[in-house]
Amino acid sequence: MKVEYKKASLGDIQVMQELVDPEVESGVILERSSDEMATNIRSYILAYVDGKLAGFCALHIHTASLAEIRSLIVDETHRGNKIGANLIYKCVDEAKTLGLQKLLSLTYRQSFFENLGFVEIQKESLPEHKIWADCIKCKHFPICNEVSLIKNL
Repeated sequence: MKVEYKKASLGDIQVMQELVDPEVESGVILERSSDEMATNIRSYILAYVDGKLAGFCALHIHTASLAEIRSLIVDETHRGNKIGANLIYKCVDEAKTLGLQKLLSLTYRQSFFENLGFVEIQKESLPEHKIWADCIKCKHFPICNEVSLIKNL
């Protein structure tokens, strides 16, 4: 199995949405419109296995010191092959290059992120703009079961 990692382009949006659709439907990942994805296209890192999209995630910058790992998805057929972890490692490398100090994740997969060096924090410590800009779009709002985690870089 050959895995290639690359930055997303505008031409990738449709296949990205198709891959993430089941997780959006179940409420695990927030829906992102094609316009929103286009606006943030530089944030996405994609993983291709044998030329087919197998996963992606985004590094979304909130402040000069804080960014968030968003929309991590790996196709079910490729889970367990370290693709998700490698996508996170690539985001960590990019965050360090940019001079960020902390990475945030809101997730239902706490142990996955803890295995990558993230530690749980209280949701109340999240930036207020994060709550209103994204959380209000969630199917589960205002009852949130996601865990907030942070990684110091």
